[in-house]
Amino acid sequence: MRTSRARKTMLMLGLDVVIAPVSLLLAFHLVGLEQFVGVITPWLSVILFGTIAVTSMLASLALGLHKVRLNSYDMACAGLSSLAALIIASVGAVLTGIIGVEVLPRLWIAMAAFHGGLSVGARALIRQILLAVYRRGDKRLRILIYGAGQTGQQLAAALKTDRSVETVGFVDDNPTLQSLNISGLRVHSPIKIKSLVEQKMVDRVILAMPSVSLPRQRQIARRLTEMGCQTRLLPSFADMVNLTSQSGEPRFDANAVLNRARLEDQIPQAAESYEGKVVMITGAGGSIGSELCRQIIDCQPRKLILVDHSEYALYAITKELTALNRKLKLVPILMSVTDRKAIERIMRAKKVQVVLHAAAYKHVPMVENNAIAGLWNNVFGTKITAEAARSVGVEKFILVSTDKAVRPSNVMGASKRLAELVIQDLATRGGDTRFSMVRFGNVLGSSGSIIPLFEEQISLGGPVTVTHPEVTRYFMTIPEASRLVLLAASFTRGGDVFVLDMGKPVRIAQVARQMIEAAGYSVRDCDNKDGDIEIRYIGLRPGEKLHEELLIGQDMLTTPHPKILRAREGKLSEIEVASALNDLRLAIEAGDDEAAREAAFKWSMPREPFKIESTAQLIS
Repeated sequence: MRTSRARKTMLMLGLDVVIAPVSLLLAFHLVGLEQFVGVITPWLSVILFGTIAVTSMLASLALGLHKVRLNSYDMACAGLSSLAALIIASVGAVLTGIIGVEVLPRLWIAMAAFHGGLSVGARALIRQILLAVYRRGDKRLRILIYGAGQTGQQLAAALKTDRSVETVGFVDDNPTLQSLNISGLRVHSPIKIKSLVEQKMVDRVILAMPSVSLPRQRQIARRLTEMGCQTRLLPSFADMVNLTSQSGEPRFDANAVLNRARLEDQIPQAAESYEGKVVMITGAGGSIGSELCRQIIDCQPRKLILVDHSEYALYAITKELTALNRKLKLVPILMSVTDRKAIERIMRAKKVQVVLHAAAYKHVPMVENNAIAGLWNNVFGTKITAEAARSVGVEKFILVSTDKAVRPSNVMGASKRLAELVIQDLATRGGDTRFSMVRFGNVLGSSGSIIPLFEEQISLGGPVTVTHPEVTRYFMTIPEASRLVLLAASFTRGGDVFVLDMGKPVRIAQVARQMIEAAGYSVRDCDNKDGDIEIRYIGLRPGEKLHEELLIGQDMLTTPHPKILRAREGKLSEIEVASALNDLRLAIEAGDDEAAREAAFKWSMPREPFKIESTAQLIS
C-alpha cells in the first residue's frame, strides 16, 4: 500500500531531525573525541545535541524541505539542504560560544558537510527503495530520450514525477555529450540505439530536438520506426506556448501549384454590389462559403444572413466574423436549403437582396455513394432556394458551380450541371431577380482537397496517394474562388456563366512531388530507392475523370475583369427542365438510386460535346 502524502511529509521531517545529531556525532569522531573529554559534560551533550535536532526541524520547516516530493528533489533542493546544514552548524557554533566551550571551527565545517551529504544521499536512497517497491506492482513505460539538450533534460526532469514512466537514458548526436551522465542518466551514441533498445527493453523513443529541422526529425523517426520503436516528436516548451513556431507543422504554399498569375487581392469594383445590402450566403460554414463571408464584410453590407445545416460550422463562422467586425449585423440561420417554407420565410422577413448559393455536397466519392442525398441537396436545394429568391424579389442570385458539371462523369458533377440548368431556366422567365452562376476548378486548401490530404499523408511518412500518373486538374485558391463569386454579382446581366481563366491544368503527381520536396523529403521511386516518401498510384475512383474541363462550348465573351470570362452555352427548354426535375423527383421519392443516377446523367449531358484543353486558348 502506498504511503499517504502526510505520512511522507512527517517521514522527511523526522529524517532531517535524525540526520542533524548523527552528522554532529560523525564530526566529533572525525576531528577526534579525545579533545572534548572533560570539556563537554553529559548534560551539555544533551543540550547541544537537542538544540541541533530542534534547529534542524525548524530549518526544514522554514525552507520547506519536508514538503519536497522525492521525485522532484533536484539540484535546487540539494542547495536548500546545504543551506539548512550551514544554518544548523552556525547555531551550534553560536551555542558553544555562549556556554564558553572552545570548539575548533573545523568541527562545524565537518558537521555541515556530513549533514548536507546525508540529507541528499538519504533522500536518493529512499527514492530508489520506493521506486523498487512500486515497480513490483506497476507496468512502467520505458522511455529513451533522443536529444540530451535543454529540452531533453527538461523532459527527463518532468518524467521523474510520473510513476508510470521510467527514463532509461539519453541518445545524442553530439560527441561531446556522449558517455556523460546528465540528470543521473547516461548519454549514448545513436550508433548503439538498436542494441540499447533491446538491452533496456525500451517501449518508446521521444525525439526532444526542437532545434533540428522537422524533416530531419521525421527522417530519424522513420528509421526508428523501421527498427520497431514507437516514436514521438516533442516540440520545444517555447513552441508549446506559441512563443515560436520553429517546430510547427510546415504549411505548403498553395499558390506554388498555380500555373498562372494570381487573381489580384483587392476587388473594389465588387464592393458597390453589396454595400448597404442585405446579403444571404448559403453553406456559410463551408470552405467557399466561409471565405465569401470573410471577404464580403469588406464590402460593407448592411446585414449578413448566414445559412448552414451544420450547427458547429455555423457557430464557428459566426464567432469568427463577430471578431472581425463587431458592427456588422450577423443573422445565423440553422436550416437546410431544401426547406422551402423556411428559406422563403427568412428571405421575406429579412428582406434579402443578394443570395450567394454555396450550399452543396461536393465530395465526389461521398456523393457517388449517396446519390439520392446528393441529388436532392444539390439540385432541389438549388431549385428551392432560387425559386424562393424569385418569389421574394431578390435582386441577384449567384450559384457557385464546378468544372465537374461540364460533361459530368460522376453524380456530383451531374447534380451541379442540373443545378446550372435550373438557374438558366429561371433566368429566362423574367422577373426582378437576375440569376447567374460561377464555375471554377478544384479549390486548393478546402476540406477534402489534395493540399490538406497530402500534408497529412506526408506528416505520417507517406505514402502520398494519387489516382493516376497523368491525372490533371484546374486549380485555384479559396480566396480566388470567393473573389470570382463576388465579382460575378457586379457583372451579371442574367443567365450568365462566369469562368475564371485558370491557365493550363496541373498534374496531380507533380503537386505531390512538389509538396514532398517542400517538406524536406525526397520521393522514393525506381530512380531513388532510398528516398523518404513514396507516391502510390491507386487508380481512378468511380466517376472520376482523367482530365477535367471548364467549358461546354467555345462561345466566350470578355468582362470588365481580364481574368474572368462569360460563357454562352446551350440550355434546356422550360419543358425539358421540368421533365428532368420530374424524372429525378420520382426516382428520389421512390428511393431508386439507379433510376436517380440514370435521370441525372440523361439530362445533364450536353447535346454537342466540345473539348478544350485550356481557357487560355480562347483569349490568346
